[in-house]
Amino acid sequence: MALNLEGKKQVVSEVAAVAAEAYSAIAAEYRGLTVDEMTAMRVKAREGGVYLRVVKNTLARRAVEGTEFECMKDGLVGPLLLAFSQEDPGAAARLIRDFSKDHDKLVPRLVAIGGELVDPSDIKRLADLPTYDQAISMLMAVMKAPVEKLARTMNEVPGKLVRTVAAIRDQKESA
Repeated sequence: MALNLEGKKQVVSEVAAVAAEAYSAIAAEYRGLTVDEMTAMRVKAREGGVYLRVVKNTLARRAVEGTEFECMKDGLVGPLLLAFSQEDPGAAARLIRDFSKDHDKLVPRLVAIGGELVDPSDIKRLADLPTYDQAISMLMAVMKAPVEKLARTMNEVPGKLVRTVAAIRDQKESA
């Protein structure tokens, strides 16, 4: 069913609002995927904090105007779905990468992060970025390591004394 002018304006404003707040965007060709496969991908997208939408390319070009994903305008040709990462930069890349492992008909065409287009073959690097919680835990581990090492070093002095005294005791008992 064709959209009227109001419907088109609504789609453009919705996608533009999402694009304005998104961390990264991926346009992937979905030609050949079944409805069930697309539904499964949409479910995974909702779980992962990814906005997934199939939009006409002319509407998508208008929606990304004035956002940091304006660099994608020229590449929006053919049947594409747009995936915007809303929670962390690598969420959309993880979704597309994981789903394309099982479905070879899903092919990433455009990858944008920070206002720059990235080569679609680099989607693995973007997908491997840690989530917010993972980054915090890695930071805390780095901050905690020197304190733990100091505590182990301080504990080693009395421990070494106890082992030396025990060795002397065992030596005297055996003599």
